[in-house]
Amino acid sequence: MNFSHITILCIGDIMLDRYIYAQVQRISPEAPVPILKLTHTKEMVGGAGNVTNNILSLGGKVIIVGLVGEDSNAEKIKTLMEKQRISTHHLISSSQRPTICKSRFIAASQQVIRADEENLIALNQQEIKKILVHIDQTISLANAVIVSDYNKGMCHPTVIHYIIKKAKELDIPVFVDPKSKDFSLYKYATCITPNLKEAMAVIQRPLVIEKDFEQAGQQLLKITQGQAVLITRSEKGMTLIERDKPAMTIPSRAREIYDVSGAGDTVIAALSLSYASGYSFTEAVHIANAAAGVVVGKAGTSTATIKEVIAELQAQQEHSVHTVLSPELFSLNEVIEQINTWRNQNLKIGFTNGCFDILHPGHVDLLKIARDHCDRLIVALNTDKSVQLLKSAKRPINTLSNRAQIIAAVRYVDCVVSFDEETPFNLIAALKPDVLIKGADYFGKKVIGREIVEKNGGKVILADLKKGFSTTSIIDKIKCQCI
Repeated sequence: MNFSHITILCIGDIMLDRYIYAQVQRISPEAPVPILKLTHTKEMVGGAGNVTNNILSLGGKVIIVGLVGEDSNAEKIKTLMEKQRISTHHLISSSQRPTICKSRFIAASQQVIRADEENLIALNQQEIKKILVHIDQTISLANAVIVSDYNKGMCHPTVIHYIIKKAKELDIPVFVDPKSKDFSLYKYATCITPNLKEAMAVIQRPLVIEKDFEQAGQQLLKITQGQAVLITRSEKGMTLIERDKPAMTIPSRAREIYDVSGAGDTVIAALSLSYASGYSFTEAVHIANAAAGVVVGKAGTSTATIKEVIAELQAQQEHSVHTVLSPELFSLNEVIEQINTWRNQNLKIGFTNGCFDILHPGHVDLLKIARDHCDRLIVALNTDKSVQLLKSAKRPINTLSNRAQIIAAVRYVDCVVSFDEETPFNLIAALKPDVLIKGADYFGKKVIGREIVEKNGGKVILADLKKGFSTTSIIDKIKCQCI
């Protein structure tokens, strides 16, 4: 599976997603609201921009056409896109509207409030004319088109009709993530990908059993005159209805859903890349379903990589809800390549390490805290030889392969690697993470790798650990019960 030769033209509502992290210490004496002590802010390109993030993460190429204001948020979007090596040439500036910005205030891992900056007035003729010019300049370079409609104004009927018409002339497939309740707006699009709520809003009846979905899909196909409809159904998977073919439902593999933010963007990115690469709709939907399965297991708006999607496909093919998603340990070159991809997406890389021999709540708590301080978390495991050097000849209890499989299944972990030495110094020197996380028991002690991380502008976090948990105490307790 290789999408490096595929270019997707993405047209839609671009926005700045801002996450403002804070601590809540008390309630305001002025009103019954929490007082937030701001700690740090993270910004990323959202909306149609998140679709481009997913395309890049999956290895494809992307051109984006969108509308921004003449303000500081527009400059931030351009800076973020340039860091990801996405051309900003086709971002159209407008003095008539601000750049869309969603600011989310997060405290104790919960969203406290969201503030939106936007102006939903219809596009004027000058804005429409500029958009059509940029479509003409870019569409012939694409293998497929995605219309990412967030109902924020960019996807004006004139714009949508024009791009579908031009794509049809060039025999380029068009995929639409719809927000309008009038699906005739997307007439002749190759495929539309409504979620359950959006599909029910159009057909105006509940969808419960499989027959309901098939009938709904046929009704939507009649409206759009397209080739396929893909109804996404969250934890229940997705249903594909192709013209002149029976409906097919692809269930999601049983797993803990952590966050569905942006899953629709992942689906349409993977679907369009797969179909443009020559996969059938059935094959493309399986790939999209696997990609969605990866991102819903991650916190926040996330993306999936090809390696993660392949691992998820393999797990799904085993037809067992008890199978643990366990990608093989990354090699050093694979980790470096993955880090480069993440850094191109302006993501903060975290690193922690340990034996993780018998996983317990203390370990899980450390991994959660570590993931809270970064966008992607790498966990480095001592090899069996390294554990023996540190502990004893009787350790580890679980082999490296088994430990890697368990750690890879923890939702806070994005990458697992191993090291054979007593310390991860050489690994940290090679990877140069942005954040190094260790337990608070290292306070006052030498933290291996601190100098490397801080020299590169990163920081070291000493996380408070849950008391009363250790692998050694678990082993001792087992021994006592066996006597």
